[in-house]
Amino acid sequence: MLNPVLENIQKRRSVRQFNDKELSEADILTILQAANHAPSAHNQQSWRFIVVSVTKKQELAHLVNLKSPEFSRSSSALLRMAARSIASAPVVIAVVNTGELIRHATNLFSVDGENYFDFFRTMEIQSSAAAVENLLLAATSLGISSVWLGVLYLIKGNVLSLLEEREGEFMAVVALGYSEKTRAMPPKKSLEVKVKYL
Repeated sequence: MLNPVLENIQKRRSVRQFNDKELSEADILTILQAANHAPSAHNQQSWRFIVVSVTKKQELAHLVNLKSPEFSRSSSALLRMAARSIASAPVVIAVVNTGELIRHATNLFSVDGENYFDFFRTMEIQSSAAAVENLLLAATSLGISSVWLGVLYLIKGNVLSLLEEREGEFMAVVALGYSEKTRAMPPKKSLEVKVKYL
């Protein structure tokens, strides 16, 4: 029998359409607290969580639809699908990197050469990705469905502007809600082809 953590990892699915049932403020706060407890490089916690209001959520969905024709057919289709997810979700949470780690990096330790920015930028991305995963798993543990809309990175400048964030590293938009349907887990490749032992 799996413990609750492992069970939630296996139960998590990407759900893209939601019903009208609202999320409680307590559940939203629980999800945000779980995200905020993620590990971060040098404990800089260089992330910000933006709970998108109903009005901004509709503006975001409209923006995504508006920008979708500027891309190839496959990317455009994914953006339109993301817009539908945003519009139907009771709650949308955006995650952005604040740049704190990059700005204070030299106080922590020095990195030689030209890789300075990429090094600390990658650490910020890794930290925020851990926060997003905590967010997704916390939602699953509460019976709340979610989807990480990574395709919005294609229009990250527009999204940051809409969210009134300065130009920087856009990490994720996550749609949260309840779904009538439960999707089967897509097949995962076996550990035999994914794990290397040395």
